[in-house]
Amino acid sequence: MCGICCVVSLSHCPPVSWLLKEGILRSLKRRGPDSSQQLIKSVLDLPYQCLFSGHVLHLRGLMTPQPLEDTVTGNVFLWNGEIFGGVHVEAEENDAQVLFRHLCSCGSKLDVLSVLSSVRGPWSFVFYEASRHRLWFGRDYFGHHSLLWQFNEDRGSVLALSSVSTIPETGNPWLEVPAAGIFKLDLRVCAASQGVVLTLHPWQCSPSENGTEEAIVGDQNLVLKDLPSYVSLEVNKGHSLVTPVVPLNMKVLEVPEESQFSSFADSVVDAGSLQRFLAEPLKKKLVQQFIGVLSGAVEKRVLYVVRDLNPIDGEMSEAALRRPHVAILFSGGIDSMLLASLADRHVPSGEPIDLLNVAFANPRQVGQGNPARKRNKERRWSPRSECLNNANTAASEPLSCFNVPDRITGRAGLEELQALSPSRSWNFVEINVTLEELKATREQRISHLVYPLDTVLDDSIGCAVWFASRGEGLVTRQGDTRPYKSPAKVVLTGIGADEQLAGYSRHRVCFQRHGFEGLNEELRMELGRISSRNLGRDDRVIGDHGKEARFPFLDEAVVSFLNSLPVWEKADLTLPRGIGEKLLLRLAAAELGLTTSSVLPKRAMQFGSRIAKLESGSERASDKCVRLQSGSVEDFSTRGPKPLLKEVNLHSGQFSANFVNS
Repeated sequence: MCGICCVVSLSHCPPVSWLLKEGILRSLKRRGPDSSQQLIKSVLDLPYQCLFSGHVLHLRGLMTPQPLEDTVTGNVFLWNGEIFGGVHVEAEENDAQVLFRHLCSCGSKLDVLSVLSSVRGPWSFVFYEASRHRLWFGRDYFGHHSLLWQFNEDRGSVLALSSVSTIPETGNPWLEVPAAGIFKLDLRVCAASQGVVLTLHPWQCSPSENGTEEAIVGDQNLVLKDLPSYVSLEVNKGHSLVTPVVPLNMKVLEVPEESQFSSFADSVVDAGSLQRFLAEPLKKKLVQQFIGVLSGAVEKRVLYVVRDLNPIDGEMSEAALRRPHVAILFSGGIDSMLLASLADRHVPSGEPIDLLNVAFANPRQVGQGNPARKRNKERRWSPRSECLNNANTAASEPLSCFNVPDRITGRAGLEELQALSPSRSWNFVEINVTLEELKATREQRISHLVYPLDTVLDDSIGCAVWFASRGEGLVTRQGDTRPYKSPAKVVLTGIGADEQLAGYSRHRVCFQRHGFEGLNEELRMELGRISSRNLGRDDRVIGDHGKEARFPFLDEAVVSFLNSLPVWEKADLTLPRGIGEKLLLRLAAAELGLTTSSVLPKRAMQFGSRIAKLESGSERASDKCVRLQSGSVEDFSTRGPKPLLKEVNLHSGQFSANFVNS
């Protein structure tokens, strides 16, 4: 993973303000702590300059500083991504170098689009094609990795691209680059017109997949609506990218079938109930296929990380075996439990796995007694209420203010994992956050990372994910509790499960109102907007710790498998909560031997960690969050040491300068 930035100026002598602001540069360096470099490219006979800034988190292959520059062609490459398939990368190779070689060998824009279409994995990138004076940039089909842009009407700096930004005090806002395709900027045209002229090469389904000649994915009007009036956009449908996943199966039942599980609608629902589905051979086969595809996605994401190997025999050293390389955002719910169980299959047996569990203390609840009493009033028994009761009656100690729902189900999930895999060292990291620390960190850091998103929901999830992925907390081993900081560079998260398997309460409401057809449309919309609602924000937040977020549920093979199924194979919303939503996922968990966690109802992170309504009880999730508007002025500063000129190369009439910061 990397922090990447490119600033384009339509001037031979750009103003001082063109240089990277200190706050943005610090954020980029936190994303990529292993290497930082800058490079300026300009051409003598054209009035433009491009500043490239690359900051690398070393995760695989040989350590490779960025930006990459080809000394023969003058091409420059910034890559924030992982190649998990589609383009062959040897174990000892760096995927940025491999992809850069492919791009440099391209003879046309169709070749460039073909190379990028073939990549499987998350990415954002900037590619400067020197001979044609083109700048290519964009995000993958799902928008796993953040890329922001800022436009400026002044001649000094017309376009800036960056993995992260800071909240501007005044002036033009930063916006997320839409994951609608690949953008191309012809610098000769821009220099001549003194404006920004963009071409979008959109994602497009191949005709063989849907039988139509034109199937553009996404709404290009959404791209246009946020662009300034002085930026022009052309959509080139003739030269597009091929989507990496099959289209969503929109088949519906003309007459809804009675649920196979309807007899349990008004009775006790437990893990044993799922066995009735698994007793059916066809259903069991489908579940095993899903496990196989998801397991493959997890395998790539936990193994593609640098481990300390002996150069002679390739075996891991004893020290490396004791060091966790993989962590999981862990609530004990069905998504994180399934990821943990599958990670256990592929992480080397002697290597610990960190389970990151976050809780926020609510001062108003301290000393108010056992919150499980309210849950005991529920009309129907649920596994979660049992977890709460067991945890609170197991000891006579008063309830801690950090014993939030996710902490309780997390501990229960830990016990399940330890029973299934007793030889694995599971580090259950209890991350406890006070209101004071939350407020200070939000102002100084988190608000800038969540930006340009700005709702109450963005605030709650952004803060919870930031503290969780930092991994600083307490670990208890054999009754001894000690401070602990997770060293893992890879963080697995369950994003994408709810969006594809109807996990949210709004999906149930949609199904009740509009049936299978309405539910299909809702799921298609969920996956289409996941880049702008979730992934960019979470990538910025997790990357701030020098860690990479990886999303197994959004692996192309997993999405294609789920997209190929009719919706009733993925969820049965005629069933009660804890069974019907994400039914296929629950069956997979049961098949893997998970019990209590397989029937836990969906609980959003902001509620499970108790950050929601911690500071205000009257807000709605969609409201603008005033707390995100109070970022520290220090982060806006443009002051600080100027870059020092390290090396100057003159070749082929072009000027190239590498910069390092003092």
